[in-house]
Amino acid sequence: MPFNYRLQKFLEIRIRKKEEQLQVVQKCQEEVIRIQNLINENNQNIQDTRINMRKSDPRMYDGFDKFLKHLYEIGEKLEAEMKAALDELHKQEEILRQREREVDVLEKHKEHKKEEYLYEEKMRELKTLNEIGSQKHFMRTREANYEAELEEEMLRRLEGK
Repeated sequence: MPFNYRLQKFLEIRIRKKEEQLQVVQKCQEEVIRIQNLINENNQNIQDTRINMRKSDPRMYDGFDKFLKHLYEIGEKLEAEMKAALDELHKQEEILRQREREVDVLEKHKEHKKEEYLYEEKMRELKTLNEIGSQKHFMRTREANYEAELEEEMLRRLEGK
């Protein structure tokens, strides 16, 4: 009879939850990467604007200053978004670690139960082999006794003649 783990459905549910949480963590990581790319793009815009400001007419400095101020405000908003996204990522990673621990607990329990099952199967097999050995020994003893009786009877008949 093959090993059948009685909590297999619970294990499968926990594995499924872990995989779903892994997908949530991956989405959070993608969001962090997206925001980081926006920050890098904004920083590049700031750098390009500064370079263009140096090359431009001094009368346009006011417009460049306003645009740079606008880019810095966007940068601050992106940094706040990045902080929120990182916080969410850390929160989701902690949930994932918890789900992994839950799965590990059941997998260890399953492994322990399987070892118990294999030990019990081995003991049953040894018991069966022991019973078979006892039966064979009994049959051999009986046959030996029967043969000894036949020999004695034949000797008595020979002596009686």
